[in-house]
Parts: sequence; C-alpha cells; structure tokens
Amino acid sequence: MSRPRRRNILITGASSGLGAGMAREFAARGHNLALAARRIERLEALRSELLSINPAVEVAIRQLDVDRHEDVFTVFREFDDELGGLDRVIVNAGLGKGQPLGTGYFRANAQTANTNFLGALAQSEAALELMRPRGVGHVVLISSMSALRGMPRNMTTYAASKAAVASLGEGMRADLTGTGIRVSTIFPGYIRSEINEKVKKVPFIVDTETGCRALTAAIEREPAKAYVPSWPWVPFAYAMKVLPLSVIRRMA
Repeated sequence: MSRPRRRNILITGASSGLGAGMAREFAARGHNLALAARRIERLEALRSELLSINPAVEVAIRQLDVDRHEDVFTVFREFDDELGGLDRVIVNAGLGKGQPLGTGYFRANAQTANTNFLGALAQSEAALELMRPRGVGHVVLISSMSALRGMPRNMTTYAASKAAVASLGEGMRADLTGTGIRVSTIFPGYIRSEINEKVKKVPFIVDTETGCRALTAAIEREPAKAYVPSWPWVPFAYAMKVLPLSVIRRMA
C-alpha cells in the first residue's frame, strides 16, 4: 500500500545539528517546513538558506523551548494553522550534557532528563492532539543507539532518557495500531553535530550531511524502528543487546 505524501513537516531543535540538516534535506525534496528552536536568529538564517535551496517551499519558524510545555502546544497549533495542517512531526529537540551520577551534577543530569523525555512527551501529546481527530499523520521520535543499553559515565542519564523516548514511541505505536497515524522511532548512530563536536575519537562517525541524508531517507520510509546509518548500526544494535556490560563500558 502506498504511503501518503507528508507535505507539511514540523521539526523541533531545528536551529543546528541534525534538525537543521534534516530541514535542508526535506526542503530539497519539496516539503513545507515548520521549524522550532530556542535560537530564533539561527532559524531566520536557516529559513533564508532553505528558500534558496527550493523557493517553492513554505518555511514557518517559531522560537520554542520544549521545557516550556504549554508553549509546545501553542506553537504546534500555530504551525498547524499556518501551513494548513501538519502531516509529520519530528520530535528532535534534546540535550546531550550529563555527568556520572553521584558526582555533584544532578542539575545537569536532571535538565537532560527533563528536556529529552518530558519535552518529547509534550511534543508527542501536542502532535497527537492534532492528528487523532483527523486519523492521519506521522510522528517521528529521534532516540539514540545509546538507548539500547545502560551506558556509563557522562552518558548514563542521556542514554536513559533516550531509552524512555524509545519506550514512549513503542507505546504510541501499540495504541495507534489500526489507525492512519504512524509512529517511527529512529536510533541514530554517531553523526557529527553540535552535541558531540568536542568529542574527537568517535568510532564509525559520519559527517552531518551524510548522517542527515540517511535520517531523512529512513523517515520517508516510515518504519516502526530504524538504526541510522544502517551500516554498521543495524548489526551493532543486535550485538549491543547481548554484549556484557564490561564491553559496553569500554565503548562509551
């Protein structure tokens, strides 16, 4: 069965990194875009760039901090009105900071957990509030390969928050089975972005453009789950589930 054309796409965390990279790819493919992020000046520059890539598309922008949950609902409704209906929402906004538990950095870990999970929950609620009455749409949750196992050191809270995002996506899929609303959970491997730009030695890392091209292609297929890029992360996903923690610890 052919998939519906997702004309109007909302991306959060769109001012840089994977969000901006996906916006460039979707604009080139002819999608209208609703872009939200905290840094409005970056969104303004990105909108100009996207219109130069494809002058035929519409690009709406809004400043949004996903930790302000009521604002999430307001901004999503405004985008929906402006573009004449959102067809796909990509829940991408998130934080990557964190420290080992018990080392005095609870505030940083709590902020990561709050943004990555409660922010994703608010975005999912706001998206489905629009899509449920119509019975159609596509919600995309950007998780992480680190969500597949508990991770050590600075990754502990980040990985746990992304595991919660993955579980949220699975629950949404179960709830919406048999409807016209599809839910995809995407597990990116190492893709260069602002979140990891200071980390020098990263195995299998790809540049932002290559990674975002793979992300966009995976999202367009609308799978239940996707590990991106597929090599080496598809086989690696199976390995991560069975490797002993002593090995996982050396990988982080």
